[in-house]
Amino acid sequence: MSQKVKTLLEQIHIALKKEVPTRGLLLPQGFDSANFQFVKGEHLLNFPYRYLDFPKHFKNKEMLTFRTLFWWGHFFVFALMLEGEFLAQYKRNILAHYSGFSDQGLFILMTETPWEWRLESKYLLEIRRDNQAEVKKALASRTFLKIHRYLNFDQAAVREGKGVHEALKTFRLLAPLLKS
Repeated sequence: MSQKVKTLLEQIHIALKKEVPTRGLLLPQGFDSANFQFVKGEHLLNFPYRYLDFPKHFKNKEMLTFRTLFWWGHFFVFALMLEGEFLAQYKRNILAHYSGFSDQGLFILMTETPWEWRLESKYLLEIRRDNQAEVKKALASRTFLKIHRYLNFDQAAVREGKGVHEALKTFRLLAPLLKS
């Protein structure tokens, strides 16, 4: 299983490299669209995990990464993680393109740090058509932005081997957040 997950993350990396534009986006100074990282760990709440960060930018108070996380015994999660100079514009972009984000299985992380991955309502605010005012209020106080999309192991896309497709779908869905 471990080799299958590693291979899947490598395939996602190859596919995303074709998707990541560098023009017309709000990108932190020093952003390098070639930066990426594969990580294998053993103790995410006592479960092993693997992830890919691509694109990847962590520097001082600047963060822009798209993480694909496989968490054994739980799910896949795709997350766009944002912090820094352009955070206010990223938030405005959510509201400006709200109909495109709503009811797509996207969740805003509501914790104090961006390192929570659990799919629990106490940590997450779903972006839905019927809660735009609640999302707007929540965004106002966020010092970072992390938007998740979960893919449970029992979903057809996983059973049918469509992990790469789902990663690309999520990246494309979230790309308007980065527009200048």
